[in-house]
Amino acid sequence: MARHRLRMGAAAAAAALGLLTALSPRPAGAAPLHPATTGPGHAAASRFVPGPCPRTPEPIEALATARCGYLEVPENRTRPGGRTIRLAVAVIPATSAKPAQDPVVFMSGGPGGETFDDIPYLVSSGLNRDRDLIVMAQRGNLYDQPDLACPELDHFYATSVGLPSYAPATRRLMLDAVKRCRDRLTADGTDLSAYNSTENAADFADLRTALGIERWNVYGHSYGSNLAMTYLRLHPQGIRAVALDSIAPGQYVSLPFAWAGAEEGLDHLYQACAAEPRCKSRYPDLERTLNEQVRKLEAHPLTLDVAPPQGGDPVKVVLDGGALVNLLVAKAIPFKDVPAAIDELGRGRPERFARARAAGSVQVTGQTAHGLTNSVVCAEWIPDHSASDVLRAGREAFPDWPEQVLAQAPQLAFQEEVCRVWNVPDRTATMRVAPAGSVPTLFLNGTFDMKTGASWAQRTARELPRSTTVRIPGIGHWVVPQSPCAQQVLASFLTRPTAPDTGCVAGLEPEPFTITPK
Repeated sequence: MARHRLRMGAAAAAAALGLLTALSPRPAGAAPLHPATTGPGHAAASRFVPGPCPRTPEPIEALATARCGYLEVPENRTRPGGRTIRLAVAVIPATSAKPAQDPVVFMSGGPGGETFDDIPYLVSSGLNRDRDLIVMAQRGNLYDQPDLACPELDHFYATSVGLPSYAPATRRLMLDAVKRCRDRLTADGTDLSAYNSTENAADFADLRTALGIERWNVYGHSYGSNLAMTYLRLHPQGIRAVALDSIAPGQYVSLPFAWAGAEEGLDHLYQACAAEPRCKSRYPDLERTLNEQVRKLEAHPLTLDVAPPQGGDPVKVVLDGGALVNLLVAKAIPFKDVPAAIDELGRGRPERFARARAAGSVQVTGQTAHGLTNSVVCAEWIPDHSASDVLRAGREAFPDWPEQVLAQAPQLAFQEEVCRVWNVPDRTATMRVAPAGSVPTLFLNGTFDMKTGASWAQRTARELPRSTTVRIPGIGHWVVPQSPCAQQVLASFLTRPTAPDTGCVAGLEPEPFTITPK
């Protein structure tokens, strides 16, 4: 998948080198990261080291007044005397003249999604209005040392728009890119097994201590919600409240889980169109049309030359059944336009989907930490489910779709083979644990989310007695930046965690769908 495996498809600034040499990706031939200086049998102590903020390609206004630096932590806490790594940190001050004393720390999605380019969305959503906002790049991300980027995979994703989604040749190219990335990272001394949710959670626990914060609030979205629940379970000390946006619960998330989310989000979209008289009248057979097109395009793909919406020369794109499904799940087409796009496709006009496919040819090399992505996914999501489980889940969700499409979880193509190449230990036993505790928890989900279905919040909330669950109609993955109501609910929750005001949700409806002439 292109950037952010479990994130919204929002436009984001390209990422570039930032926190001086200490926080930058290490150039070839540079000295290795230094080993821990503690004695045998002791893990290296974590510490916060002040430093400049990252120099991002597009200036981030909030960083102009932020306090930045890096957190230095052991790479692998189970291996005393090993090397230390450095994680980029920014503390963005509250805009209020009298801020609350408990800041909010953000845990980004992915895994492997670049964190600092989320800051403008967080600030515009009011996260630092009443309290400081703390952002830390999860281990292996851009601006960290080491940076687990895989330009080999970025290049593959850019070229894959012109390949059949699930053809053997496509599979070989992807696995070759994965192997080359893995070989390069491990040759550099990186312990890929240490890039997991347990170590991630310990990093955030160490950050709170290193910054001298008595209590803080946690806000995580997508994979960040998974990480937040791991953090809550393993390090509950000092957590005042937890907000989980677009929940990806560790006890459930897997390849079959992806099909359940796709089905739930699509069903809600169909229902919303049927409930809107103009949409129902104009597109009465939306589900049937999509099913037909998935089957038709998988059997007879379209090959087109299309200019990417970002600009530039036309590129070759292959639009097959797998590509169609992945574009929908990724929210590559705005939800309000999806019925029109499906109808046009059924009438022989594939332009909307073809342009969305062409957009994938423009990749920002190095922005996504595919190394972190694969280390988490391969250790925590994959090992306890088989290929037949994925296919079975796909058949249950979409019985009319061809098996070649259903055999690959949306946006996670060839993942079992990828994980055989990546070769990290199975950690599912440590993650298949239900959350527990009395910390007030808020769940925010969008009904159109095709990545992490809204119903998973309700299932997870049963284990947390002091939880509030909110669904925002017509919103997809990563709710808060897209919904003023969700922003109000989150602000209220941070003020009164046990009694948030959810009144704005009543009466919300999805944005009206685009109605094209017949």
